[in-house]
Amino acid sequence: MQKQRLVSPTADNNLAVLSKVPNLGTDAGREALIRVAEAVKTGLQSGSYAQVDFVRQAVDAVVRLKGCELSDVRIDLLLNASHYFYLSGQGFAAIEPATAAVQLAEKAGQKALKRRALTLLGITQADTGNISSAVECYASALEIARELDDTHSECVVWVNLGVALMYAAQYRDAISCFEHAIQMTESNGNLSSIRPSAFSNIALCALHLEDFGRGLRAAETSVRESPAPTTAAEKNSRVLRENYYTRLLLEVNSLDKARERCEIARALAKESQSPRAEIAAAIAEGLYEVHAGKIDVGISRLTATLERARLVRAMLRDTLGALVRAFEIIGQPERALIYLREMMEATRQTQQENALNHLKLHLERLGQSIEEKVSEEVRLARQEAALKGKIAEQELFRSRIEMLERLAVTAELRDDSTGEHSYRVGMLSGLIAQEYGCDEEVCFMVELAARLHDIGKIGVPDAILLKPDKLNDAERQIMRTHTTVGAELLSKSNIPHMQMAEEIARHHHEWWDGSGYPGGLSGTAIPLSSRITAIADVFDALTHKRPYKEPWPVEEAVREIASLKGKQFDPQITDVFLVLIAKLRQKYPDLDGYLGRAAHSSPFLQARSKIWDALRKGKEGTESGSGSGSRLDLQR
Repeated sequence: MQKQRLVSPTADNNLAVLSKVPNLGTDAGREALIRVAEAVKTGLQSGSYAQVDFVRQAVDAVVRLKGCELSDVRIDLLLNASHYFYLSGQGFAAIEPATAAVQLAEKAGQKALKRRALTLLGITQADTGNISSAVECYASALEIARELDDTHSECVVWVNLGVALMYAAQYRDAISCFEHAIQMTESNGNLSSIRPSAFSNIALCALHLEDFGRGLRAAETSVRESPAPTTAAEKNSRVLRENYYTRLLLEVNSLDKARERCEIARALAKESQSPRAEIAAAIAEGLYEVHAGKIDVGISRLTATLERARLVRAMLRDTLGALVRAFEIIGQPERALIYLREMMEATRQTQQENALNHLKLHLERLGQSIEEKVSEEVRLARQEAALKGKIAEQELFRSRIEMLERLAVTAELRDDSTGEHSYRVGMLSGLIAQEYGCDEEVCFMVELAARLHDIGKIGVPDAILLKPDKLNDAERQIMRTHTTVGAELLSKSNIPHMQMAEEIARHHHEWWDGSGYPGGLSGTAIPLSSRITAIADVFDALTHKRPYKEPWPVEEAVREIASLKGKQFDPQITDVFLVLIAKLRQKYPDLDGYLGRAAHSSPFLQARSKIWDALRKGKEGTESGSGSGSRLDLQR
């Protein structure tokens, strides 16, 4: 069978010309660029996701160009290419052109295009699990939009920021972003195009929060205000809106309306030719059929969709979740459990792959600059080289684990909305190590390694981490996997000197008496760094609010830890901690501020703070969650 031609011979010829020119100093080069940009744009608008090679080669050719000539055309090509990869389910491929667009716009001084590029880069980062980088992109984009007095662009950023927070299961914060965008549209009729997307995302958040009435109102408004979609991207978005609407209707048993929405979604998905849209439409239709009693048809549709979703990993979790829900509806919990376990494993694998891919990109960007600095310093006089070499090595290690820190903080946001827990635990662990008598280098490593202690929570389902009640036995077993998941991720990071971080991640829930997990280690068989981090982690968890508890007073937390001396905690380290915490409380009235000071230099948390400041100025208040007030389950 002859392979169908995906792009015209003229487009191929223009790409060949563009690939050979180092700059746009000739008319032929400029003309080739314009024609290739048009071909990429046409591919995006047509919804033909089979010309990946052409788009990738076009990106490579544009990235190699020198100077800033025709920067607007080049940036437009890069952004269309990024959007093309995103819609075709290739999230990581979308990052490079978006990043190149940001850099070129910065170099060319094109602020409006830089804002657009930052927003799209944020979308690609969030889609691939890098929520921290996405938030930083959006914070920068917001600043530019306000500087340019571009209210439309500001609304776009708020909506996409809310989507990133949804990915991080921060549903109430996400709703605040969407409502803020909607509020901005009410006084400006030119912003009406923002509203359908914002309302649609509120509907999805409400679905997760099981606030079905609120979700239905938002979904109805979204589809009512949505114009007829024309482009592939618009059709893809509309299918997702119909998916949310259908699922909400099914939760309140409104089957006739759900069937109507399914039919609309199916037709639009077919027109869009987007794999994501087709899977989303099939999920909605399969769930409708199960609810309507067409069980065999619905289950068959969902299982067939699962095979497609295995090739579009971004949709795999949603498809597995739909199968879990379907078997729960028909009263087959054993089958539901099979797909739930697969969903958990798929989540773990996806999160780990995303984390390692982002770490690889981070290390590549870090480049050779620090390595070269180290090489220069070791050529200094022997004594000076030893000192400076050690400092340089520490800075190199700190830079290398920066991405892992971001991932750990993002994972913790579902438990700790401030994002400072990991930093406080790291600082306190380093201080305990110092008080215990460890040398300066070990204390440094303990502090940084302890920040990564809960990185494995990226693989724990939201429903468990956010559960306001005590976990049941099955849920507790799932929660416990965060220790081994984190250790496995760190072991695959290919960063030197990560053994301590891996040990802490794996063993910080071991108990001195051997009743902890995952290995049931006891006494000094538990690594020293893990024994130290265990106390710091529990103290911080006790004294701060969590979805399942209110914060304890420091005095009560200290008494609790003292009571667990020799049972959960190393007796000697417990004594060291009790002396240390008394000194720290006397010296630092704001103990949280002192222990969490490293968090204030985090670009991610700085960006997040700017965003919440802007949100507070635009709204009187935001909705917040509530805790249960129960005593802490120390096995978490």
